[in-house]
Amino acid sequence: MKKNINSFLSIYLLILFSFSVFFLNEKHVVENDSTISEWIINYAGGFTKRGIIGQINVYLSYLFKINLRDSILILQILILLTYFLSLYFFFKNIKINKLMMLSIFTPIFILYPVAEIEVLARKEIFIFCIFLAYLTIEQYKFKIIYKIFLLPLAILIWEPVIFFFPFWIVLDIVNHKLSNFREINYRILPSFLPSLFVVLYIVANPISLDNHQILSEFLKNEFNEICYMSCALLKSKSTIYQQFHGNFHKYSFEVFLRYFLIILIGFGPLFILSFNSKINVKNLFFFRSFNNLLLPILLLLSPVIILFAMGYDWGRWVNISYFFSIVFYFYLYKNNFLEINILALNKVLNILNNKKIFFIIFVFFCLGWNPKTVISGDVASFPGYRIPYKTFKIINFKYLNF
Repeated sequence: MKKNINSFLSIYLLILFSFSVFFLNEKHVVENDSTISEWIINYAGGFTKRGIIGQINVYLSYLFKINLRDSILILQILILLTYFLSLYFFFKNIKINKLMMLSIFTPIFILYPVAEIEVLARKEIFIFCIFLAYLTIEQYKFKIIYKIFLLPLAILIWEPVIFFFPFWIVLDIVNHKLSNFREINYRILPSFLPSLFVVLYIVANPISLDNHQILSEFLKNEFNEICYMSCALLKSKSTIYQQFHGNFHKYSFEVFLRYFLIILIGFGPLFILSFNSKINVKNLFFFRSFNNLLLPILLLLSPVIILFAMGYDWGRWVNISYFFSIVFYFYLYKNNFLEINILALNKVLNILNNKKIFFIIFVFFCLGWNPKTVISGDVASFPGYRIPYKTFKIINFKYLNF
């Protein structure tokens, strides 16, 4: 392990945050912006999934007498700042090698939402912050309280977070060094019950057509907003069957091959690290049958297959899956729960330690591509160039008029 990445990471995050704020400011006034369509969902027509953030935005708009979209923009910037700061403090002072650096700067992680601005500041960013905050808690009783109150809130914000609960559960197993299911059933699982009840309530109580119409009229009358895209999908995808059925016509061999390669390449450095790492706690439940960390991570990700089947934002699902995977791995690493076989990694590390070769690999791997948002989208090229180019182009067109 050569050095930490504090300086490089802080510059990287600052640059991405600056671009993010610029893009959010530009797109928050776009009438058909997909992010805004999700953030305007509220409880005006009664309870509905993903309505709590929209309701907060409505309150802020009334309280400060500002436009609803301005209220959304302020909250987006604040949660984005919280996320970037949380990432910095999470990775701060970690001693890494070049392969770890590639795993952190892969284009399916921090860079992705900035490269695909349609994904920028979507509601999963709240989930990321909640998860990172949870990992800072050390005392058992505070962890229990946190899960009882914050995880139901996470469900109300973005209910697919339930597919990533296995990461929470397994980290609890590691932290408390639990060796059997009886201990897990007694010490961990009860704290997840409130969240499961909220999920069941959401599934059993989709918004009705009449209530959706009330919501639409409220947005139109109060804020001159149309209930479109994500907001409109509350009506057309209100049942579980509708969630799956909407994806059937989009499947093809090309789609499956493309995303297989995106996952294989984007996760590649992390997969290599995981294959050459193992838990150093003996007789630990879930891990004792595995010789490395790769298969456990794949098993933890297996519920996400349901999410892929339910929604067509496959680029987002890859990004979210990678967030939980990389944070899971580095949490174990920095808390000394991992034993890494450095000798087995030497063949890869010896190549990467050549500065010229590493520079070329870093540019093409980390800055040379990114997945698009939806299932039908192809792979985008060179976000490291397109992000600043798009920014300067907007500035030139809107402000300089050159």
